[in-house]
Amino acid sequence: MLNNPTHLSEQLEQLLKVDSRFMSNGKLLKNKVVELALQLDSSLLKLLLSHSEMRSNFFIQVEDVVVFDKIKFQQFISNAAILPDSYTSFINKIGLVDEENNFISRSENVVLAWPYKDGVLEGGQTKEDIKRNEIIWNETLAKHQIDRLFHPKVFTIFKKYSEEGITIPTSISVGDNFILKGNNLLVLHSLKPLYANKIKLIYIDPPYNTGSDSFVYHDNFSHSTWLTFMKNRLEIAWQLLAEDGAIFIQTDDTEFAYLKVLCDELFGREHFKENIVLKSSTESGVNAINVKNGERLFKVKENILFYAKSTSFRFTPFYTKAAFNMNYKYEVRKKNGVYFITNLYKNFTEKKFGKRKKKDISEVELMRIEQEFIDYALQNADHIYSLEKNIKKAGEKFKKFAKANESKGIVEEFINSKGATVLIYDGGVLVPLKERIISENGKNYFGVLASDLWVDIGTTPANEGGIQFSNGKKPEKLLKRIIEMTTKENDIVLDYHLGSGTTAAVAHKLNRRYIGIEQMDYGENDSVVRLQNVINGDSSGISKAVKWKGGGSFIYAEIKKWNENLVEEILSIQDKKEIKKLSRKIFESGFISYDVDKNIFDGQINELENLDVETQKKILIRLLDLNFLYIPYSEIDDKKFKINEPEKILNRFFYRT
Repeated sequence: MLNNPTHLSEQLEQLLKVDSRFMSNGKLLKNKVVELALQLDSSLLKLLLSHSEMRSNFFIQVEDVVVFDKIKFQQFISNAAILPDSYTSFINKIGLVDEENNFISRSENVVLAWPYKDGVLEGGQTKEDIKRNEIIWNETLAKHQIDRLFHPKVFTIFKKYSEEGITIPTSISVGDNFILKGNNLLVLHSLKPLYANKIKLIYIDPPYNTGSDSFVYHDNFSHSTWLTFMKNRLEIAWQLLAEDGAIFIQTDDTEFAYLKVLCDELFGREHFKENIVLKSSTESGVNAINVKNGERLFKVKENILFYAKSTSFRFTPFYTKAAFNMNYKYEVRKKNGVYFITNLYKNFTEKKFGKRKKKDISEVELMRIEQEFIDYALQNADHIYSLEKNIKKAGEKFKKFAKANESKGIVEEFINSKGATVLIYDGGVLVPLKERIISENGKNYFGVLASDLWVDIGTTPANEGGIQFSNGKKPEKLLKRIIEMTTKENDIVLDYHLGSGTTAAVAHKLNRRYIGIEQMDYGENDSVVRLQNVINGDSSGISKAVKWKGGGSFIYAEIKKWNENLVEEILSIQDKKEIKKLSRKIFESGFISYDVDKNIFDGQINELENLDVETQKKILIRLLDLNFLYIPYSEIDDKKFKINEPEKILNRFFYRT
């Protein structure tokens, strides 16, 4: 037990003010104190040890050693009731007491909005390298506060994009593709009644929590909050995944290890398939000076975590480009029912060099003839074979047949247990080159069965897809590989961090159905713009490889806002004078949290106005019932929401009710 917590908190606050690291604009930075306490910061420990009450409450004596009880200290300083800030003090006065005091890592709270991703982007910059100021809001709702948060939501602003242009759809079918705009957590839950256990592939490229404020995301979450953000969405995503489905999550080293542990916990370690290492950049660029200084190595890789819903999941095998295997040197042709076999490489060299001795042949000449041989073999792959003589694992019938063939000097056919015809020569099996061929843009390459190291994808051309999304856009070639190894035509692919729209664009070209979810508006670089380009016959990316000519359609819709409109107004406030006016509007038109008493709030309005603008914003958001950020589908006929009849009809088509 602590000795007089209130008195102790006052003493602690006065003590911590001595260290400038813990103060900002006269306010105690509680999170900074907790962070350094957990790191056993020596200056903080000396400060605490210097005070007798701190020493007696947060340290224990173990023989000759004094041990800091950092968990007890963390719980104490994190307790808003004991050491409140101005926000906590005010919401306590108006009755909005947070009864839970758990740390995020231990709780089952749900992160509602993250960021806008449910924030407001200030300014009108369109270039990635121009920084934006992002107003971020994040409200964590305890389970007892959740009412209709995860109920399906009303959709609005329906548009159909096709070769005919943009139209208002008159119906929605089960086979339509969708681009859905809004909070991805709530959209995922809205999909559950329709798509639970039906999504064949989920690919996401979420914010990496790198600590940099990029154009695309406010990619600067705290570690624990980032994990909570991921956890909430992965839980519902897993429910949408089909029994024969798979999920791929791309990330960098920043959170990779923690994300792996989180996924193991959510999905089960037995569902982990691979960690694919993707070479995503080259050993060059502005970071070279850091490498030369020994500060860091070039960051050239990213990780793709691959989990399957079923432990018996099987992907479609594929080959990746590699150096030609010179063992594929036999040419086999059939004429009048008889096979003729020649050592092709031997023929090439004899024809070129005759009886010249090997020592008299230059390396350049040898390389040239090898390349001629390789080019011929790749162009005539249907007739080129290697000879595999290691048949120890083959069946007895096969081994007996091969043994008899060994001395014949001819090619013979053997029907294996699967009913397939294989060719036998010199006691071994002839392995066809055609099984190893990769064709790209009309040219053949030699391939090897894929590993978990993907170095052949390359970086993304800046204008791929017809949009200039230079940072974070994933190559179409990467998504083509993932989609083809896990799905078939007409299977459903989901990406709920859609960004520039690569996943949807590739799924469209490969004749897969898709659902893309995004919250940001990228203007001329938006996924909707990209998919319009695809419909119109976009020739970039994988288009040539798959002979894409255009066509198809998708439906765009947004989840219909309610309290979210008020949140956006709150976040845009710059002047304290607007606070009072907006608070009146909240009580008039918003759904208010059940534990708010307007009379008590009005009695504290003068104190509210004395707080800083950011704290006032947090309090106004706290007044709202966050279950009604968006309109639940169950309330579609409520006249308060003024939903028109055509919109109701399309929602009923969507939900098939």
